[in-house]
Amino acid sequence: MAEIAQDTGGGKQKGKKVRSKKMSTKIDFTPMVDLGFLLITFFMLTTTLAKPQIMALVMPDKDVDKEDPPPPVKESKVLTLLLGADDKVYWYEGITDAKLDSTDYSAEGLRQVILNKMDKVKGIFGMEDYKKKNKEGVEEDLKGSYINVIIKPMRESRYKNLVDALDEMAITKVRYYVILNVSDLEREFVKNPAGGLKFSAEEQLDAATN
Repeated sequence: MAEIAQDTGGGKQKGKKVRSKKMSTKIDFTPMVDLGFLLITFFMLTTTLAKPQIMALVMPDKDVDKEDPPPPVKESKVLTLLLGADDKVYWYEGITDAKLDSTDYSAEGLRQVILNKMDKVKGIFGMEDYKKKNKEGVEEDLKGSYINVIIKPMRESRYKNLVDALDEMAITKVRYYVILNVSDLEREFVKNPAGGLKFSAEEQLDAATN
């Protein structure tokens, strides 16, 4: 609140000119502090805080029947991605007589590689019928690709590269994908693509899981 203090300056004196009384003003800002805290509290309670960006991953079931394993996947359905340095992706199809190629994480790069592989798989095996619940909890009949993507981050890759690869899985609606370790034979394959891939699917699985 504002206070006004009057300075009387004494009484009249003879022979001197009468001066006007001076007024001094002092503003008390104490109520403004209370108002400031009220505004801060109001905005804290009404403002939506930034939500963390998360990616939902479907993890495998822990109770896997080892005596009755799932049937092996045909090589023609498999696309392997090797996440390398400098935002580069090395990729090859199948195992037998595999040819190594490379691309980047752009829409014309990795995404196009996945879509091209999906077209090849569709031409051989068609589309898979499956059911999925929508946001309302109602099951819908959908069609998906039989493609299987193996993602293998190398030591030289960045964490962002793995996130970008998983984003492409969601964008292209790949249902079957897995993250495995890169084997020493695949590192040699990257260094010397002309030498070819010198291991079988069983050796690849053993190298990736051990």
